[in-house]
Amino acid sequence: MLDATTHSGGTATATPPAAATEFAVAKELAIASEFAVGTPTGLTGRPTSLTARCTRALLSPWSRLSLLAVLLAGAASSVLLFEPQRMLSDGWPPQLNGAAAIVAFAVAYGLVTVAFVPRPLLSLAAGALFGSQLGLAASVGGSVLGAGLAFGLGRLLGQDALRPLLRGRWLKAADGQLSRHGFRSMMAARLFPGIPFWAANYCAAVSRMGWLPFLLATALGIIPNTAAYVVAGAQASAPTSPAFLIAMAFIAVPALAGVVVAWRKRHQLRGR
Repeated sequence: MLDATTHSGGTATATPPAAATEFAVAKELAIASEFAVGTPTGLTGRPTSLTARCTRALLSPWSRLSLLAVLLAGAASSVLLFEPQRMLSDGWPPQLNGAAAIVAFAVAYGLVTVAFVPRPLLSLAAGALFGSQLGLAASVGGSVLGAGLAFGLGRLLGQDALRPLLRGRWLKAADGQLSRHGFRSMMAARLFPGIPFWAANYCAAVSRMGWLPFLLATALGIIPNTAAYVVAGAQASAPTSPAFLIAMAFIAVPALAGVVVAWRKRHQLRGR
């Protein structure tokens, strides 16, 4: 330490520059030692950054869309493997009866519709197994369940990746119709026999349609067509009965009307 004489005659203590330099070097060495020994100050940066990048990659839109494709492919493979259509020939398991059988069939109905199994086949089976009234209840409940599952999967795993691809004029028009007029559009899709059930579900999921309009329009719109197939299945043993013939008419007339409308729209589109 050095003493310096002040103007008033006293002394003042001055810190040598070497001491300040030594203090700065010691501080830098302490910080460097923290990095060397792996304390949270020094090493948490890299793992946290790597974890964040992996999480973002796994939750990216295209990763979720790939997961959706894998799930649907697995579901379709399971349907091909277990062949649920054998219920038409083998019948319902005898250990399930009453309300439990209705609920179990409705749940199975909903799950296999997500895997692209045609609803008419399932509705025919419902009528053959449970009769007209209970078969209709099981079919409508299963249809709403399957539509909700498909809509939720499409909305969660596919919407973010697919919406940027809606660039064409017709795709944008369809998306705008579904998004702005959800209930009316879905009601028309359910009543029109030419639109596959699963296709309407996933198209609605990609749009901005809300849950309530989608489910309500599905529950109401599928009743006429579903009832016709259920009654046909229930009366399949009597193909000349009035109930069977009326059910077949309700199936054939809308299908024929759908073909006519599609043909007319085809010519109108060509004219444009």
